[in-house]
Amino acid sequence: MAVSPVVTHTAESVSRTVLSPLKNLASGPTSSNGTPRPAPPPTAQPCTVPATLDLAEQMNEEEKRKYVKGKKLGEGTYAIVFLGHLRAQPSTLVAIKKIKVQKEYTEGMAPDAVRELKHLQELQHPNIISLLSVFSSKDQNLNLVLEYLPHGDLEMLIRDTDNVRYGAADIKAWMGMLTRAIWFCHENFVLHRDIKPNNLLIAADGEVKLADFGLARGFADPHQIMTSNVITRWYRPPELLFGAKHYSGAVDVWSVGTVFAELVMRAPYLPGNTEIDQIRLICEAIGTPAEDNWPGVTTLPEYTVPAQVPVRGKDWYEMRFGTVGSHGVDLLMKTLTLNPRLRITARDMLRHPWWHADPKPTRNEDLPSKAGGEAKMGADLKRRPGMINDDRGSKVARKLDFGAR
Repeated sequence: MAVSPVVTHTAESVSRTVLSPLKNLASGPTSSNGTPRPAPPPTAQPCTVPATLDLAEQMNEEEKRKYVKGKKLGEGTYAIVFLGHLRAQPSTLVAIKKIKVQKEYTEGMAPDAVRELKHLQELQHPNIISLLSVFSSKDQNLNLVLEYLPHGDLEMLIRDTDNVRYGAADIKAWMGMLTRAIWFCHENFVLHRDIKPNNLLIAADGEVKLADFGLARGFADPHQIMTSNVITRWYRPPELLFGAKHYSGAVDVWSVGTVFAELVMRAPYLPGNTEIDQIRLICEAIGTPAEDNWPGVTTLPEYTVPAQVPVRGKDWYEMRFGTVGSHGVDLLMKTLTLNPRLRITARDMLRHPWWHADPKPTRNEDLPSKAGGEAKMGADLKRRPGMINDDRGSKVARKLDFGAR
């Protein structure tokens, strides 16, 4: 099992948990909202499960009866999200995601639902949303019981330029949480393959949690062919746009870099309208992928570039992203390196000097937040993986405010 590259664990450390590279952050079993890890039902509560059910049905019924569904937070064609609570502890809130039976999958669950269930069961980390329980309902819909994250997502904060102000220290705190989540996924040989701001949900204590593992997959076998049609377009790296069938954690690191840039600009960094337009934007903003900066790129099956633009230097980045400091600009450039073999890894991101440079990351309790997060959480969880509103970029002003804090 993976251990943190920057923190020495004691003998009492719990497996599949990691401490912060920036501070000693305990990986406790609960969030500040009191969401628990899965636990057996209270012994005082009598079992009312009908004896006529077989063992699997009895276990499912017992699990289902631990939770009470409340109001609906959101509904889409893929899922319905409810606010719920523990029957034994009504003050302990959860989110219940009811995945609808998909008509095209008559003999089993949709692949994205299987992926989400599999990887959330395997990955337990303070910066990854916790799966507390699973049960099926009478209509054979799968219900995922997830920790309740009432403060919405990171996209809410980025978009609300009129009411939410944040600075370089806040960005460093959010980026630290995201980087630790991706490091943990990669150390356990899991690619997320859909990192973007509205998949980064915010807990009551300010902790950012990576959600939506519907496009995730293992990558332990480097020779296995993988699809290139993953990751929402604005956050998709050039190797996938060029049709690469073999790739690594570098695809997630590129997405992390685009989120980093979006946090600074308060607008999507590369909001392409089509795959061809996405490649054009990458060429203009970062440089044209070519044999001199990426040997072998021209052999990729869908390689095509609109023009030859030199790779941008640090001066170019500092004019646009200088508010995060010289070290921050250096880290951003390394996440957006065209050649995936030279792109920084999540492990090396955690070792970068930016984390220790001034300003220090904002404490969780001091991070900006806003009301209305409950509804946004419902909207995020009900989406099918990979979906995005493509006109979002036209509605977001490129507004910076780094002097407020």
